[in-house]
Amino acid sequence: MSAGKLTIVPTPVGNLGDITLRGLETLRSADLILAEDTRTSLVLLKHYDIHKPLESHHKFNEFKASDKLVERIAQGLNVALISDAGTPGISDPGFCLISSCIKHNIEIECLPGATAFVPALVASGLSTESFVFEGFLPQKKGRKTKMELLAQEERTIIIYESPYRVLKTLQAFVEFMGEERRAVACREISKLHQQYVRGTLKELIDHFTETTPRGEFVLLFAGRTPQKKIHKEEKKYSQE
Repeated sequence: MSAGKLTIVPTPVGNLGDITLRGLETLRSADLILAEDTRTSLVLLKHYDIHKPLESHHKFNEFKASDKLVERIAQGLNVALISDAGTPGISDPGFCLISSCIKHNIEIECLPGATAFVPALVASGLSTESFVFEGFLPQKKGRKTKMELLAQEERTIIIYESPYRVLKTLQAFVEFMGEERRAVACREISKLHQQYVRGTLKELIDHFTETTPRGEFVLLFAGRTPQKKIHKEEKKYSQE
């Protein structure tokens, strides 16, 4: 019996129509679909009339479940891994299973598709030449240190944030970046109420002080201007 395969399938971050044809084909042909939350994934699967065995694979069980899943795949099971939204492994479960499959020489394929930070970056208006993606910042230990380090980045900075912490996070970054650093808050990507709020950190803070943040957020910050460029510009103006 030949071994099966693990296929990572990105799912829509908003509009259900954003899934790819290959993604649907893979889900329809899989022997088993692993989902972060089966209740959430059933909405997508029912929408496309896909009826396959479904098992939970989330951050609370992925470490313990991965080795047994690899055994099943090795015996010929073709498994599709999905998360609630976006690409598994990007701020979502998947790393443990992928690593275990690699360790046991199981074939892995990751389909291209939806992930929240890419459209947020492209439409942000900030530099796309180079960037750093940090996912969710630590909630407590190490959070301040991480923010201080990111403030020194010269690349565009991208993080995910809960609507309940958006305002506090923006206010905290002011301490390290200053009020005039350019930033963008993108919420509800690909959904009905998708919105981009662009401006300085101060302008974003003023906006979300008056308007309660709702939905899932991607926050982006312009990189720090290199010191060499600052000195060059200062010299240019002094000569003028």
